[in-house]
Amino acid sequence: MELVHGTGSLGRRLERPVLTIGNFDGVHLGHRAILATVVERARSLKGEAVLFTFEPHPRKIIHPDRSPNLLATLEQKMEFLEAAGIDVLIVEPFDLEFARTSPEVFVNEYIHRRIAPTEVYVGYDFHFGKDREGSMRLLAETGPRLGFSVTIIPEITKEEKDVNSTRIRALLADGSVAEAGKLLGRPFSVRGSVVEGMKRGRGMGFPTANLAPDNETLPSPGVYVCAVHFLDGGDPEQGCVMPAVTNLGYRPTFDDQHDLVAEAHLLDYSGDLYGRKIDLDFLALIRPEQKFPSVDALKIQIDRDVAALRVWLEENPEKMPAVGKPRW
Repeated sequence: MELVHGTGSLGRRLERPVLTIGNFDGVHLGHRAILATVVERARSLKGEAVLFTFEPHPRKIIHPDRSPNLLATLEQKMEFLEAAGIDVLIVEPFDLEFARTSPEVFVNEYIHRRIAPTEVYVGYDFHFGKDREGSMRLLAETGPRLGFSVTIIPEITKEEKDVNSTRIRALLADGSVAEAGKLLGRPFSVRGSVVEGMKRGRGMGFPTANLAPDNETLPSPGVYVCAVHFLDGGDPEQGCVMPAVTNLGYRPTFDDQHDLVAEAHLLDYSGDLYGRKIDLDFLALIRPEQKFPSVDALKIQIDRDVAALRVWLEENPEKMPAVGKPRW
């Protein structure tokens, strides 16, 4: 996938581009329906599947006090889009000056003159331009005059509800990671590096990999079944996948943690993982976080959590990602 930092940096004329536009936070099933159509049409026309997005998210500039935490990092989003078949990703820098762009200038200058699409596909709730004044009607009326067709992709529903990023964030806030994964079409994943912790887990016989998360959104505090993906070289090798019990929380038993911490105990593994870059796929909730009266009581519960992981693996072998199998 070709990455272009802004339409002003396009160094060539795109080949029969089939375009979609939007933030695509999380690249969930609704987004993937749009992407599948764009990719299929691009292949049919022997053209290029193009996505035009913005960084940072417009709400972080326009309404920073009301901006939602994003579901994926830009790096993760790029991987999801590449796996979906997008050929060219244009990431437009979004600032206050760009936010003042009128809908007419956006369509004529950025879409028509710079990208020159053959076809445009957008979601049913797409708006654009200053104060989101640009409507679907304006785009649909202007596009054909400029030489490109416009098609609206209807909403995708799951369990009779619209699939959207807000709904997914609500499920994660409730610890419902399995349900969130159904709307994403893949497990919810948190990326980061393994950092040195307090080593309390090792002292109790349950060494953990402590993750410094890159993601803005995390599930609610609790103990989860996770899959650990190793993203860089080392031992275990890059691409290796291992099951883990992950405690995501504030360590209330010790009363000394004010920041949310992810501590993953990899099943039957005790090596040194400091500095490794990993993804944590959240597959199922074992239990909410709780405070224990003593360290011994906590140790007993962790042993039960590990046993619960083993049972889950026996009952759900198809849900644990396999080495070599495409992740997205």
